[in-house]
Amino acid sequence: MSIDIISELLKCGADIVGVGDLCELPSDVRGGLPIGISVAVKYPKEVIRAIADLPTLEYFEWYNTLNKKLDALVMRGEELLRSCGFRAVAQTRERVKMGDGESHTVLPQKTVATRAGIGWIGKCALLVTPEFGSMVRLSSILTDAPLKCAVPINMSKCGECTSCQTACPAGAVSGKLWSVGLKREELFDADACRKTARERAKRGFGGSETICGKCIEVCEYTKRYLNSSD
Repeated sequence: MSIDIISELLKCGADIVGVGDLCELPSDVRGGLPIGISVAVKYPKEVIRAIADLPTLEYFEWYNTLNKKLDALVMRGEELLRSCGFRAVAQTRERVKMGDGESHTVLPQKTVATRAGIGWIGKCALLVTPEFGSMVRLSSILTDAPLKCAVPINMSKCGECTSCQTACPAGAVSGKLWSVGLKREELFDADACRKTARERAKRGFGGSETICGKCIEVCEYTKRYLNSSD
């Protein structure tokens, strides 16, 4: 079944799919469900290259496009799992009530992703994947299906890299290395990030949204993918 659900989600347009054991998390946080399926989709290379100076309207439009794509993917996963007789809850943006003015969810998508072994939390508090760096959007499905789980990632692999810290226009990145249990506030200043992101969106395309992307563009893992022939 693990192969079937992963194959279906990849066929439908996911770029990375991983399965993780969530039992170390409080039961109420995961709705009493023990398994998390993390789903990631990537931005087009040209969209990320174009935000080297300021965020663009195209970047903002792709942000929304990928969020909608993820909602459709996780709903498809929920449908498939339920048709097999298992409980499943797709963590769509509507269900987790995550909007532009909010910064916390009960169960962050990044947490499911680290439990599913698809990446770690970077110094800028974004998920970093070996394949695409941080140029991905995330969603997840919670389930009780007996799926084979990956080995979780519990430590940062950013090492001594300071690219996102140095480039952050808000000076919001502390430079600390993430490990399980580290509070997000120890990694970066969310208020400073949001304030500067709004300013940069206005300068970039006249928008009022909270969107920047500089830390995504400068991530060494992102650049590795941008420079690849894939």
